[in-house]
Amino acid sequence: MPTRRRALLILAALAGLALLSIALALMVGSVSIPFNEVLASLFGSESGLSGDVVRSLRLPRALAGFACGGLLALAGALLQVLLRNPLADPYVLGISGGAGVGALLAILFGFGLVGVNGSAFIGALAAMLVVFGLAHGDGSWTQTRLLLTGVIVAAGCGAAVALMLSIAPDNKLRGMLFWLMGDLSQSNDPRLVLGVLTAVLLVSLPFSRELNLLTRGTDMAQTLGVHVTRLRRGVYLVASLATAAAVTQAGSIGFIGLIVPHLVRLAVGNDQRLLLPASVLAGGSLLVIADTLARSIVAPQQLPVGVLTALIGVPVFLFLLTRDAQTGR
Repeated sequence: MPTRRRALLILAALAGLALLSIALALMVGSVSIPFNEVLASLFGSESGLSGDVVRSLRLPRALAGFACGGLLALAGALLQVLLRNPLADPYVLGISGGAGVGALLAILFGFGLVGVNGSAFIGALAAMLVVFGLAHGDGSWTQTRLLLTGVIVAAGCGAAVALMLSIAPDNKLRGMLFWLMGDLSQSNDPRLVLGVLTAVLLVSLPFSRELNLLTRGTDMAQTLGVHVTRLRRGVYLVASLATAAAVTQAGSIGFIGLIVPHLVRLAVGNDQRLLLPASVLAGGSLLVIADTLARSIVAPQQLPVGVLTALIGVPVFLFLLTRDAQTGR
């Protein structure tokens, strides 16, 4: 277990990284803005082009990206405890697939941004309820059953997405593909997703002790007084809602929920009291940095941020696999 002093230092370092990533996002882009002008824009004394770019475009996008990255990393950390599987991530239970079906249907029917986001959230909740209902079945619940149910639902949603892409008109295909690959360009109001992140973290932290016990096995957790069934349902619900909110805001962004909890666990250990907030800070920072790169590499054109997270995540994940193989884990 990390000492309180070490835990505070780690969280302070990650909070500094988060602030640095947001500052970088405000400064870098097709129009470079010096740090002093960024500060002037944030405090309202800059009313020119720099002020408009920072306050109206970059700041909402950076905050939305931080919130989405934090939600995905937190959901990944929770699901890895729930399933006792280090390969679990927020998309393994089909929630992203359900959101994709809802969003692409809305795009096909010509809905606006609000309609697309609403349909994505409804699709994510529908997938969550289907997985929960099928996995729960007659009342029994195992990690394997939940995981397999999620994989099957995700496969079905993937088939539906492929069908819609194959019949979509050319003028809508690009928008559909961008949504599926992750896109923060439409994130002009981050308040809702920031509120969801705050609520999910505040709900999760009081159960850190029970989560620590659950990582040691169901039998030990039950022996030590944990209501395992209720805890599992709560973790599944919280992780699902976090994923649904992130996917609704930013589309399908892979690897954040898989890689970040692994990296944070290497640095801070497996104490959920520290792992959960640290994952939020690290995941939010990573997505903000990836989004900054996505809109800067080929500026003024923008790349889907999910492409950048995959390019970062694949080599990191291969490194982790190699490291585990060498240590015999």
